[in-house]
Amino acid sequence: MTVDRDPAGPRVIVALDYPSVDDALAFTTLVTPEQCRLKVGFEVFTAAGPAIVESLVKKGFDVFLDLKFHDIPNTVARACSVAASLGVWMLNVHTLGGRAMMEAARGAVEKIPQRPLLIGVTVLTSHSRLDLAEIGLDREPADQVLALASLAQSSGLDGVVCSAEEAGALRKEIAKPFCLVTPGIRPAGSAVGDQRRIMMPGEARQAGADYLVIGRPITAARDPKSVLASINAELAACAYP
Repeated sequence: MTVDRDPAGPRVIVALDYPSVDDALAFTTLVTPEQCRLKVGFEVFTAAGPAIVESLVKKGFDVFLDLKFHDIPNTVARACSVAASLGVWMLNVHTLGGRAMMEAARGAVEKIPQRPLLIGVTVLTSHSRLDLAEIGLDREPADQVLALASLAQSSGLDGVVCSAEEAGALRKEIAKPFCLVTPGIRPAGSAVGDQRRIMMPGEARQAGADYLVIGRPITAARDPKSVLASINAELAACAYP
């Protein structure tokens, strides 16, 4: 059975995509755990290791550890167990690892007293139909996302990472508490960057996204706190539960 830890908490997950640990920690002085959750990805985790996660957890932030584990089932299970022991709120695996790998990961986090949400990466928001074809997946991204999300659900995961463009279709097929985490969110006026399948915050929420991952539009802004406040206000005005 899936869980939704603190569904009333912040919907915005700020991606701490900084090359410097000091820069990442400096950002946390500008916001509070009531305003956002934080994502630790490859860049800052490589720079700081588990210590950055422990520091953020001590500050009271819910941490999404975005390392996209993808390996043989036993290796992924062990990695998820270690990650969960850091006190993270959410962690992820690659759904392309298959059912056995996802079930092993789920079994590992189940042993943690206050287990984190375990979600699966479907199709990266930087991928188009052409990108998928080049790696041997010759189908529309939306079709691939739905297939992998269904596999993730039946494997016991709590949700998936998907583009906001697929959120509406997924929500029709898979009900809550299975959660949808959507990167590629760009507030009005923001640069698209390397994302292909993007959407504005309010639109993504209305489409069925539960959590929105937003990085550079907030972290690279002159006034990150103001941008975050504006996004939260936009989300609060949405009718989606």
